[in-house]
Amino acid sequence: MQFSHISDTHLGLVQYGSEERAQDVYDVFNQAIDTSIKDHVDFVIFAGDIFHVPNPNGTAIVQMANGLKRLKQNNIDSFFILGEHDISRIRTTPIPYVYHNLEFSKYIGQGKPIEYKGVLLAGFDKIRKTEIPQYEEKFAEVDKAAQNFSGHKILVLHQGITEFNKFAGELQSTDLPKNFTYYAMGHLHDTDVKKFNHLNGPIAYPGSIELTTSEGIKETKKGFFEVDISGQEANPNWIELDTRPQFSFKTDYQEISKTIDEISEKITSLSKKPIVEVNIQGENIETDHIQAQIARLNSIVLRCFWRISTKQVSDSSVFLDKPNIIDDEMFRLSVDALGSEQAANLAIKELLPVLSSGQIQEASQIIIENFEKFKKERKQ
Repeated sequence: MQFSHISDTHLGLVQYGSEERAQDVYDVFNQAIDTSIKDHVDFVIFAGDIFHVPNPNGTAIVQMANGLKRLKQNNIDSFFILGEHDISRIRTTPIPYVYHNLEFSKYIGQGKPIEYKGVLLAGFDKIRKTEIPQYEEKFAEVDKAAQNFSGHKILVLHQGITEFNKFAGELQSTDLPKNFTYYAMGHLHDTDVKKFNHLNGPIAYPGSIELTTSEGIKETKKGFFEVDISGQEANPNWIELDTRPQFSFKTDYQEISKTIDEISEKITSLSKKPIVEVNIQGENIETDHIQAQIARLNSIVLRCFWRISTKQVSDSSVFLDKPNIIDDEMFRLSVDALGSEQAANLAIKELLPVLSSGQIQEASQIIIENFEKFKKERKQ
């Protein structure tokens, strides 16, 4: 028996305002569905952030529906939980519930274990860091159910685990129920698998299926897991998706012409036009010369971004060594500036994502909720 573990699809993301990038996300999503069908998986798990925003456009909604429909047509059931991008702070029914109500897929995000084909499945929607203490009892309940179950037990979460990413971590591995044989994670966009002696199975992050804006431009692989549970242990097998290539280059201003030649030679034969970033360092820089050189790439790239950093600035810049996830660096800088992890968490992890997608009402609701919490704490 095997199942697909897919996460952070972010359907509806229109990166750089580019329709081609929106289509890229749909294309790799459909690749994951097609591969799961071709490989005859027994079921599919979607571990949150199905959509990029809680109120996705019609195309994104239809793309997800068509994917689930094709799975059903091939007798493959699917299960899902919600990530923070799926959950509206305004009281409304999350869009993915529609698929549950139409029996296209089954929602398992409320922590109630179900049995399916001899496998125990339990999931929790995204839990905010401030709410985590409230879930200790719920974790204990699902852990007891898993302990008393003889087959494979899968826990689906959309959380950051500190041992994987100290900046984005909301839970430690020791906080998790220990009796599950596979921890199907979402939220962190890099692929990673770790095993811990105090847990019965691996914690696995398939990562996002495409590079999102918060990850920056970099050369990386994206995909999902097909997990073999035929034996006593769960064995995740990495399936790479055919994503649009992205490259980041560094060069000195005096070498810009040579660098553009090298970039051109590297990307000319690619089947998909890549996204390219060029970081230029130097003094006495003429932007007209840079623009003329960058223009040489226009016909062979989808987008090309460039930026200048003088040597004086670069030597002291915290961005000299670019972090793998830009959000992590922003969070670290916010903690330094605000002097509080709690305030930085509100700014970077709660307000920034909704404001960047234009959700003013959502942001207002977050501020109101935090103000009410602040007043309550002051009274105690």
